[in-house]
Amino acid sequence: MGDGHAPPQADDTHDGLAELVERVDESDRVIGVVGRAEAVRRGWPHRVAVVVCRDRDGRILVQRRALGVARFPGYEEVGSGGAVAPGESYEEAASRELAEELGVRAPVRLVVKFLSHGGLSPHWLAVHEAVLADDTPRPDPDEVMSYRWLPVPDLLRAVREDRFTPDSEETLGRYLAATRR
Repeated sequence: MGDGHAPPQADDTHDGLAELVERVDESDRVIGVVGRAEAVRRGWPHRVAVVVCRDRDGRILVQRRALGVARFPGYEEVGSGGAVAPGESYEEAASRELAEELGVRAPVRLVVKFLSHGGLSPHWLAVHEAVLADDTPRPDPDEVMSYRWLPVPDLLRAVREDRFTPDSEETLGRYLAATRR
């Protein structure tokens, strides 16, 4: 997966402010609130929510991250998402990230949640699904450079051959297993 280049290290800011997350244990119980960069640096699990978008034909949206983002610039990924803010539910975070990154407001539903060891540090990853019927994504150029729709067989090949974020392959595999696509 990918070309082996190391991504830049995460920073501790989001919109110029320290990004706070809930540090959680291996059972997803809250331990406290910390800066995300500290959680990453120390390997503390925290919460992340993503949304896999599909259309009525079953194609899945793949987005290429903007070059100016702190984590994995220029990489492709199968989900829109990010850290869950303190006091926010996974579903609220998923809806917020979908609106922020792709400019789409659509119902999201939880598909699967698991402790991921991909990416920069361990994190509980809640994978949601949104079916985009009439909504055309209007990506935020500060977050998303481009997007494309891929049928599942093409996406499975792309995830193995192209430069995707570290947890994209596991996210896609667990999503497909849970939805039996």
